[in-house]
Amino acid sequence: MLLLRTLLQMPELRLSLHTGEDQLDRTVTRVYGTELPDPSRYLSGGELVLSGLLWHHGPQDSETFVRSLASARVAGLAASETENRALPDDLVDACLRHHVPLLEVPVDLSFATITERVSMELVGLSRHRRLLNVVAEGSGLPALLLAGSHELGASCWVLSTTGRVVAGGELRERVALVKEFLQADRLPKTVRGVTLVPVSERGGNRLTSWILVVGGSVQPEAAAELASLVGLERLREAQGRQIENRTAAPLVSAVLSGSADLESRLAAAGLESAQLRVISAVTSDQRTELAAAVLEEALPQALVTPVGDTVYAVAKAGDSVPDDVREAMRVMEPGLGSSRVLVGISSPVTSRGLRGAAEEATHARRLGERRGGRTCVVAGEEIALHQLLLAGVPEELRASLRRRLLGPVLDYDAEHGSDLVGTLKVFLDCSGSWTAAAGKLHVHVNTLRYRVGRVEDLLGADLAEFEARVDLFLALQSG
Repeated sequence: MLLLRTLLQMPELRLSLHTGEDQLDRTVTRVYGTELPDPSRYLSGGELVLSGLLWHHGPQDSETFVRSLASARVAGLAASETENRALPDDLVDACLRHHVPLLEVPVDLSFATITERVSMELVGLSRHRRLLNVVAEGSGLPALLLAGSHELGASCWVLSTTGRVVAGGELRERVALVKEFLQADRLPKTVRGVTLVPVSERGGNRLTSWILVVGGSVQPEAAAELASLVGLERLREAQGRQIENRTAAPLVSAVLSGSADLESRLAAAGLESAQLRVISAVTSDQRTELAAAVLEEALPQALVTPVGDTVYAVAKAGDSVPDDVREAMRVMEPGLGSSRVLVGISSPVTSRGLRGAAEEATHARRLGERRGGRTCVVAGEEIALHQLLLAGVPEELRASLRRRLLGPVLDYDAEHGSDLVGTLKVFLDCSGSWTAAAGKLHVHVNTLRYRVGRVEDLLGADLAEFEARVDLFLALQSG
């Protein structure tokens, strides 16, 4: 029997107690790592819960998380911040109220070390012990998955909800399996000859989970056990990425402001000599954590950070970046619920062009707002210069300019039930060719000349002049 008191007495763990001095005789039955805001459905009682607090954004998050631990009767919570600072006061207060012992993990101590030491006390050479040893040795996710396949007697894979194979070999039906996972009423689920098990959802959203895929039908307990350990590996990766992303916020800030220290920021991120792209993403309901998770899964090597309601990423340029993001969006779309995700991607640039690239990405994203669909990914090189320029103009100003330039024609059409605006658009789209425009409108050239002449009279413009054509073309595009 392993008690919390015993863990505090292990010098190699260096755990410190924040709350629960009168509850140290609680028995620890297993270790469970999680970043779910409410992990109660995965707890059975007696767990030492490990968490890096990635779910924590404020006092209400602490209340929800700790209340779920208390209701599941866990042995205690061992928590750590990725930065060298104290645990949140609201977390300590919640643990006091709900009588959940709170242990602080030193920032330089990995959860794998705790898992290894606790496992040595809990079990002998069982399946769980052998898998835990793989985690504790730091061999990585591929080694854990290989060991899990051996223990379960079945092939195993780990997928992201973008359809990316995180670990395991080729999986031909990966996209179909992700869609099955996202649309499932209950999990785990056996479908298409495999079992789908969720792995450490982020923010309580299935869309940002990993998926453990096990060949055939297996015991739910065995699959859940392996998924829990895969979750520890994901937590380790998430903590590492969070540390890497510390360079993202100052880098993006330098990009957006045109700061003089941009070059040093790029050097700190190892991007000083690379061709780069800037990505800008938002969701219709301001869920920055969802937008960030989408970019992190679609572009695993990118530096990602939120700025207000927008999430920015800086990634090494590549011709496949727009297609990678677009494919990720297509696969994830069934799990978006009511959210709409809009992504703008800049053209490839050097460090000197990054500020303009950020503006291009933002304008491309705003252009996507005017298009349909649950997801929209627009790359700068895919759209015309005038569209990018117009996308950067506020909607109210676009409407005002359109009205100022086209007002008399708009009023005439409304009063007479005509379509001089449509005629003008076709004429300009045909580069002022009378024959081509007349053919497209299915009218005689003389009829077209009369209509265009009427437009010129109403606007006081000469459409033979290039500048007049440009102004009216942009006004038509502003609608």
